[in-house]
Amino acid sequence: MRMNRRSFMIGTAGAAAGLAFGGGAMPAFADATQLRAMWWGSPDRGKRTVAVAELFHSKNPDLSVIGESISGDGYWAKLATGMASQNIADVFQLEPSTISDYSKRGACMPLDQFVPSTLNVDSFGKDVLKLTTVDSKLYGVGLGLNSFAMFYDEDMFKKTGLTPPGPTTTWADYADLAVEMTKAAGKRGYWGGPYGARYNYVLDVWLRQRGKSLFTEEGGLGFGVDDAKEWYSYWEELRKRGGTVSADVQTLDQNVIESNCLALGKSAIGMAYSNQLVGYQLVVKSKLAVTMLPREKKDGPSGHYYRPALIWSVGATSKNGEAAAKFINFFVNDVEAGKILGVERGVPMSPAVRAAILPTLNPVEQQTVQYIELLKDQVGTYPVPAPLGSGEFDQNVARPVADQLAFGKITVAEAAKRLVEEGATKLKRKS
Repeated sequence: MRMNRRSFMIGTAGAAAGLAFGGGAMPAFADATQLRAMWWGSPDRGKRTVAVAELFHSKNPDLSVIGESISGDGYWAKLATGMASQNIADVFQLEPSTISDYSKRGACMPLDQFVPSTLNVDSFGKDVLKLTTVDSKLYGVGLGLNSFAMFYDEDMFKKTGLTPPGPTTTWADYADLAVEMTKAAGKRGYWGGPYGARYNYVLDVWLRQRGKSLFTEEGGLGFGVDDAKEWYSYWEELRKRGGTVSADVQTLDQNVIESNCLALGKSAIGMAYSNQLVGYQLVVKSKLAVTMLPREKKDGPSGHYYRPALIWSVGATSKNGEAAAKFINFFVNDVEAGKILGVERGVPMSPAVRAAILPTLNPVEQQTVQYIELLKDQVGTYPVPAPLGSGEFDQNVARPVADQLAFGKITVAEAAKRLVEEGATKLKRKS
């Protein structure tokens, strides 16, 4: 696979942009079967993916990969277009919160037919494979383990003399710390942390700490209006105390690194996924550190669980399913590919790859591995798969409701009612 340097494009927010390689300018591979790959992520992720695809082609001259990195919500729009036109990419990226939704909507090809002849996942463990199994069929392969996390600007904490958050930090502790950081930093347009009401994955942890869940086995919401009121009240109070970024900053966040308030230099703390530390550190000049999300009680459950950081699935409309499965197998099992990928998409699932890359990791990458190790006695059971419609619940209900609340257009009570009622409708509509 060759990358056409001219195909690098700078796009607007939410548009297909960032990295596109291959395109139609690949005469050297005219006789090779071409696979289309599609993902989202940082430029660093794109470079690593391109390098692995090139390595794959060098070892499989009859197969080449062309691909596209798409930023923001543009990714899901592109996937929807592919589904509507029956032209889904051969290999495309999903995450734990979307694999159930999209597999049930017919986007993903079952991979069981390729196991173990083409796709070797024996070393991953049955529990790990459950994370990408929906209705007893394997619809994706996890690319690495991660969990939710808080990143913080270690340099800023040293500068201000404040003690950074840690594994036993409670939500009450965090609120006080975020407010103190805003004051201590003394920078205009700079705050302690994000307006986290917008993050479904943080709500997920919050609920699990309280014996609740984001979704039920039946595919409905696992919480009620009172739970939502408590959630929104926390973030609204913290916003009014000055501990969160302003509404206009938070609404810029498209769940990608570049638009997060920490990456934008607007806060000392960010909430994200542990594997993203590598990408964050590439765009943040200060030294970053990672710890767990706050918990309800110091000795209470963390709410954390191991999850596949990201997932490769094969498009249901692909005419090259076996070749696509071969590429995925290479991606997760080849040691040289593993050294290229590092832990940018999470700690490798394969024990052999994990052992091979550990000596090659830089200090930032080692932090992500250490974080996964830190969690081994803290994680709980994996939740039920996200139901059909969960993506719409996140993008079209949870985020807009949180934004309207932050801008003062609705009250906490109205936000809580809308989250539950409109959220339930989205899920019901898709069931």
